[in-house]
Amino acid sequence: MIAAQNKKVIGVTFPVAIVDNASWTTVEIDTLGFDYAEFVWILGATDIAMVALKVQESDTSGSGMADVPGAIFGTSNNDAGSASTLPSATDDNKLFSICLDLTKRKRYLDLVATNGDGTAGGFGACVCILTRAEASPNTAAKSGYSQRLIV
Repeated sequence: MIAAQNKKVIGVTFPVAIVDNASWTTVEIDTLGFDYAEFVWILGATDIAMVALKVQESDTSGSGMADVPGAIFGTSNNDAGSASTLPSATDDNKLFSICLDLTKRKRYLDLVATNGDGTAGGFGACVCILTRAEASPNTAAKSGYSQRLIV
């Protein structure tokens, strides 16, 4: 197996209509069988800062979510050791990442992404990439794709 193919990609939130003064609807992630996760937030055009971008966890699907320490933009330190900041109104078309060692986490993860109250709002989308699998996903579907081309 090629290392780049030893992963599962999950759409956490897909491109939708502009979001203003509200949270994006997200998909809960079941991390069973994986040891590492990366949430990649893709911020499109926006006229307002986000008010929340963080990952939460629970042992139970669908309930009991609590913030993951260190996985909260605006309060946690970034990988350079300085204070992170929430995506702002001038961060159009930028990527933001939250990386998690799943050996220290609860089984279920969810993203909280909330936009502030702007004139129009902003666009955003997110994928979660699960890696370090116990058993390598060997089909497009098991890897999270509708179809996959391997050249």
